[in-house]
This record gives sequence, structure tokens and C-alpha cells, in this order.
Amino acid sequence: MDAMASSSKASRRRPPARPCHIGGCVQVETHQRPDGALVLRSPEALGEYPQRLSDRLEHWARVAPQRVFAARRGADGTWVCIGYAEMLERARRIATALLARGLDAERPILVLGENSLEQLQLALGAMLAGIPHAPVSPAYALVSRDYAKLRHVVQTLTPGLVFASDAAYEPALRAVIDPQVEVVLARGQLQARPCTAFDTLLQGEPLDLRHTHEKVGPDTIAKFLFTSGSTRNPKGVVNTQRMLCANQQMILQCMPFLGEQPPVLVDWLPWNHTFGGNHNVGIALYNGGTLYIDDGKPTPQGIGETLRNLREIAPTVYFNVPKGFEEIASAMRTDARLRSQLFSRVQAFFFAGAGLSQAVWDQLDALGEAEVGERICMLTGLGMTETAPSAMFALGPEVESGHIGLPVPGVELKLVPLDGKLEVRFRGPNVMPGYWRAPEQTAEAFDEEGYYRTGDAARFVDPGDPLRGLRFDGRIAEDFKLSSGTFVSCGPLRARIAQLGAPCVHDAVLTAPDRDDLGALIVPRLDECRALAGLPPGTPAAQVLEHPRVREFFQRLVDSLWQQGTGSANRVARALVLVEPPSLDRGEITDKGSINQRAVLQHRAGLVDALYTGAAPGILLPR
Repeated sequence: MDAMASSSKASRRRPPARPCHIGGCVQVETHQRPDGALVLRSPEALGEYPQRLSDRLEHWARVAPQRVFAARRGADGTWVCIGYAEMLERARRIATALLARGLDAERPILVLGENSLEQLQLALGAMLAGIPHAPVSPAYALVSRDYAKLRHVVQTLTPGLVFASDAAYEPALRAVIDPQVEVVLARGQLQARPCTAFDTLLQGEPLDLRHTHEKVGPDTIAKFLFTSGSTRNPKGVVNTQRMLCANQQMILQCMPFLGEQPPVLVDWLPWNHTFGGNHNVGIALYNGGTLYIDDGKPTPQGIGETLRNLREIAPTVYFNVPKGFEEIASAMRTDARLRSQLFSRVQAFFFAGAGLSQAVWDQLDALGEAEVGERICMLTGLGMTETAPSAMFALGPEVESGHIGLPVPGVELKLVPLDGKLEVRFRGPNVMPGYWRAPEQTAEAFDEEGYYRTGDAARFVDPGDPLRGLRFDGRIAEDFKLSSGTFVSCGPLRARIAQLGAPCVHDAVLTAPDRDDLGALIVPRLDECRALAGLPPGTPAAQVLEHPRVREFFQRLVDSLWQQGTGSANRVARALVLVEPPSLDRGEITDKGSINQRAVLQHRAGLVDALYTGAAPGILLPR
């Protein structure tokens, strides 16, 4: 795939880029150590940052009291807006109500629900009071059938109060939450237990919170965020005020344009994940910007709301996952209003969560050139829940999919030789102190020098020029050896399958350790496959995947993978398209849609055996 990408880059003309003020991680200092490790850091020092993220709310309430901080469409479709001064007043009232309930880190707030103005007010009030909150994936309560992950989260946290957006969460609350724990509901009522209306928290007179707020310091826990991909039970990442504030200063130094005018965001990314809840909400708050809460999703059913919002609100910077950019690029081909608004003042695009296909990237460049005479720089990087999240950025007009860039100011990156790769490890003020109530997992997460072990691998884009930065080289724990002893690097090959299989492939699981050759369990995008086959929504998966056009699509994919392979480590010799989707309850897929390769192989061992013995129907072999 690297050779293909290089060839593609050499053959295509890239439009001129819209100017975008970047910095922070465009330079690097390197230190090669005798033990083989390589340490990288930015020569730029990290600037000063506040002790508490809520200090920025107080600052902007003084400096720009009427400026809209957050907005979300109401039931009638109009935007409900809350300015900085009003948000501070509401947060103070909520903080007073929370303090009266005796909540603290041992009895924090559990949050269940989609992004909302109520959830944002609650989070800011909790921060003013020094009480941690924990936004948890709605899928744990609404999609899961056994509530195992939600039960584990509740046992880890022992919450003293639960916030839920509406009565849809009642079955999960009934199954998992102790009847003695107070439930605050944003809308509606519960049938089987009493609850407190959210507006009740706003009705009392706020106390003078200056003394309380002064006790909130850099080491105060602001929130707990739970990991979702590598183990069956999520781990509670402690997010301190230092982590959040330091990381926002790192982001600002890398993207100074965020502070040159108040940023405007239109954002759907869920707040129970660090990308949406820390990175994007934090950017708006830290820089005095405006966050328009987008109720859309990058799915065929949800993208319409996102497009509606982007036709109306022109962001200055736009964040999304690759699938979101794919849907938006497709819509812009025929939607003049969408093109005009989105390109009118956006200074940069930013993606994370997966690799962005070059076809979508080129399409965005071409659309930008046609609309405004220039392309918009696409930025990316590497971050995680444990680093609040940003630790590396790939910035500038020459970024390509797979690049993760260089470390941000204030972060030390250590590349450690491990199993034939270079593992990425981080140390800095944005790195977590540990996992909540999990001392053994915390100890395992750090090396002897205090660097956080990410489990991710990286390699230089150009070994002779460190300034070109690093590219992602997969998850070390996913890699394995064939029976010949040949080492298989799963990350790059899975990315290749997803890119070559777009738009009908979501991901792939590579099979399998100690086999003679390489196989793949392909996770399809059923909606795209139905569209390819011309079948109506709701057509069963088995019928969709047996359709001749769909079958031929996947056959061509397997043929291409075989032809492009250069050896047994990257030549797919057999494949099977999964009819049964990965299961959230079995830990095969996270609520973000990421595939847990280890869990899939564990739970589908019989299917893997059948793939290699020829006993499974629907096996695809290269022609």
C-alpha cells in the first residue's frame, strides 16, 4: 500500500492549500539512547496554562459574556443557545446543588445520554464543584443486551448520582443502578422509580463558590473516561484538570489559528470519548469559541442532520471520522449550498479514529479547488484516552493518510524496539496518573521511566528526514506469526483492505497465528452492500451478501489483495465475508465501531478453522 500511495502522490496534482497557521510540532529534537530507544521532543516549550479548565469559562464570561458558547437544535428545529455568562451562572447553580448531595470522587456522577446542553451544564457545574463526572457510552445501556459493560462501569465508579437524557435508559437503570442512587432525568419521567428533573438543579440560589473552586487544582479529577477497545471490561481513565488544561495549550500551540479568532465547531463526536468530549469541547471552551452540537451521525440514517447543520452553520475548523468525511464529500458533489457554506471559512479539516482513503481525500481537495480555488489542509495525529487525548500531530499541506506526525510541545515520545517494531510511549503533563481503582493495570501501563506504553507502533515516513514525522505501523498486540515464522503486521494490511474495499468494507480481521497462509474475515458495511445490489433496506444480511454484484465485488477485492501481495506476510490467500456482525456484548466491537481482532478470533475460532479446511460456505479464494 505504501508503494501505491507513493505512486498516487507522484502522479496527481494537488491544488494550492488555503493558508493555515500551524506550529508546535513541525520541528523535533532526537536523542538516540544506548539501549536502542529513540526519544523525540519538540524544541518548543509548553506555555503556561490554567489550573482548572473552568477558569476559561470564568474568563470568557468576563471577556465575552454574550458570545454563544454552545447551541443545539430544539424540538422546533431552531437553535437553543447559551452564552458564556449564562453558562457560568447555570454551572454555579448546578455546582451548589451537587455539593449539597455530598458527591465526590468516591461517589461521582455517572452520565448516560447523547451530547446535550443539559449534559454540558452538568459537566461544567461538576468541575466548578470539584466533583468528577463519567460520561459513558449510550450503547452500554441501549444496545447491549446483558448490560455487562455498564455493570462493570458502575461497580468501578460506585456513583452517587446518575444523569440520564430520557426514559429510554430506564431498563438499564432498573437492571444496574441501586434504587437508593438518585437519578436526574433531562426529559420525561421514569415509571418504576422516582427521579429528579434536571431543571431542579437550576432552581436554587448559587452559593459563593470561590473558596470551593480554589480547592480545585491541577491534580483534581475532572472526569473518568472509559476505554473501549482492547479488553472486555473498560478501564476507567483518570482525567485530571492538569491533563485537560495542558493538552488544550498543546493543541493551541500546534494550531495557533484556533486562538486567532473564536473557533466555530459543528460537532457530533460523542462526549464519552476523548476526541469529542476533551479535544473538541475543550477547543471551543479554551479559545472562547462556539460549539454547535450536531445530532447527526456518519451513517446513512444520521448524515442528513449533519448536512442540514453544515448548510446553515459554517465552521472555522471541522473534525470528523473518515466515514463522516466520505459521506460529506459524496453529498457535496450535488449540493451547492453545502459546498458554499462548508468551504466559506473553514481553515482546516481534521480526522482521527481510522485511516482516510486517498480517494475521499482527493475528492475533498477537488471540491475545494472547484468551490474556492484552493484545498483545505487535512490534519491528523495520534492520541488516546490516556493522553487527554493529543500527543502527536501531523500538520501541514503534505500530510497523508497514515501519518501521525511529531510530538506536541511538552510531550516526550520514546520509540522502543519491540517484536521487530518501534512501540510508541509517552510522558508529559497530559498523560493520565492511572486507571481508577485498578492498580495492577496502572502498573502495567507504564514502563520503568514513567512512560505510558501505548501498544501502538510507528515508523518514520522518511528514515533520513525525521522532520517528515512518523506514520502509524499498527497495534503490536494484534501482530502474529505464520507457521513458517513469518511475522504479520496487521495494522497496515487491515487499513489496505478497508481502503481497497471502500465503501463496502468496514474492517477486517486477519487470520491466524500458526497457519500456513494468511486469511481474512471481512466485516462488511451492509447498507453499502444493499445499495450496490439494489436491494431495499431491511433485506437480510445473508441475502445481501449472496447477491451476484456483491459477491463479485468481494471477489475482485480478494483478487486484488492477492495480486498486490509481495510475500506470505501480506498476501491474503483466503477470505470470508461475515454474515453475523461483530458483537458488542462479546467485546468484538467497541461502541465506536472499532474491531477487537483478538476477541473476534477467540469467539469465532470454529469459523476460522472452517475457513482453512474449506468447510465454511462463501469462502473467497483468489482466481
